[in-house]
Amino acid sequence: MGINYLRARWFGLMFIGLLSVLCGAIVSIDALDNSLYFPLSFFAAILLIEGIATVLLALNDAGGQKTLRYIKGSSFIIAALLILAGHHEGNIVLSLVFGTLFLVDGLLQIISAHLVRYPAWRYVMFGGLVEIAVAISFYQPYPSNYEGTVPYFLGIALLFAGWNMIMLAYKVCRMSEQTTTAPSGTACSLQGPVDGANSGLGSDEARALVIHIWTPVGTSASAVVRQPITSRYIAAVDNNGVISTGHAALESPEGIYISLYPKDEIEHSPEAFIQLLRATCENNVPGRFLPDYHTESEEWCHSTVKVHIRNYDEQRLKLFWQQYQKDNTYNLTHRNCSSTVARALEAALAGASQRLYGHHGGWETFFKFLVRPELWIAVQIRRRAETMAWTPGLILDYARVLSILVDKQPSGSWLDTFRWSVRRMIELRQQWRRETPIQR
Repeated sequence: MGINYLRARWFGLMFIGLLSVLCGAIVSIDALDNSLYFPLSFFAAILLIEGIATVLLALNDAGGQKTLRYIKGSSFIIAALLILAGHHEGNIVLSLVFGTLFLVDGLLQIISAHLVRYPAWRYVMFGGLVEIAVAISFYQPYPSNYEGTVPYFLGIALLFAGWNMIMLAYKVCRMSEQTTTAPSGTACSLQGPVDGANSGLGSDEARALVIHIWTPVGTSASAVVRQPITSRYIAAVDNNGVISTGHAALESPEGIYISLYPKDEIEHSPEAFIQLLRATCENNVPGRFLPDYHTESEEWCHSTVKVHIRNYDEQRLKLFWQQYQKDNTYNLTHRNCSSTVARALEAALAGASQRLYGHHGGWETFFKFLVRPELWIAVQIRRRAETMAWTPGLILDYARVLSILVDKQPSGSWLDTFRWSVRRMIELRQQWRRETPIQR
């Protein structure tokens, strides 16, 4: 959306956040007082309609966009059918699913915060404990005997979403007009004009940002031990015990190349690796910025995967890079190659929503983005990276989702699909009447 866009609407964001918190509190209390007034069947019907409409819209999409909409639509349909079934077993299943989601997320936050020790890690550990407490409340039947599972989950979701919206409004209200946020929560002031943007959505890949990813498995010198999730998102260990974490870089057609690497190779032995995960000052080492992709590929190897993004602001990217490269500090978890690419990518994509939809004001663009599943997946990836560490695997997923979000508009709303279906039915009916001979 861009900081300027959000800053001009901070009061509206604050109001939405407060309203969401109020509604969440009311719905949660209603779910737990053993006297349910929440329109459960009506809510399930809305979920079912939205799920079916999303699946229908996915038929006109392609690639990752189609997959994400199938997942969203299927999830909504399954949840709606479980609610409409009206059986006690369906409520128990939903309670176990919701409770497990909160439990796993809370445990991951606590473990990663304890290991990495990034700034404000204690607050994140407290948030993890809160999520575990919420998970326990889902598991135990008191007081509604699982009958209030859905409204309770909806109320908790509204509470968390409202709180996040309030914090967003508070932060953007205090920021200057030419500011971009970084994944670590820090802010980089961008002085100078930022109106010039490359909005060539119809151009080819020659006018696109290229995010280069060297995956841990692809950069290992020998065969790796099979650990799918660990090798994909953290590190790969070969048969000799050598750890490979992969690498990430960003290249723009204007000649900007962003690739941060330690000046001296860091020893990745299994004994020292846990200590290196700490995002503390003692693990800061001098880094170096490689000049271009050709040099890096010649020194090492070609990137394993490339992601292209056309809708970006070249001026913001340039201003970000001018300031960021003044500090060559490298930290394996807090300021590494992947976190550098994430910050640069978010600086370059500021205001991409208005370039995509052609709107320069109002709330229409905001709500269009708010209902897109790609946004919520990007939020979860970014949140996981902030509470653990940015890795090449997370950057790969993040860049892919953002490329769909900022370069491709969805096929249309469910109302557009309904209108198209009715119009198509009328056209087919008229065609059938013209081709069918009149019976006398």
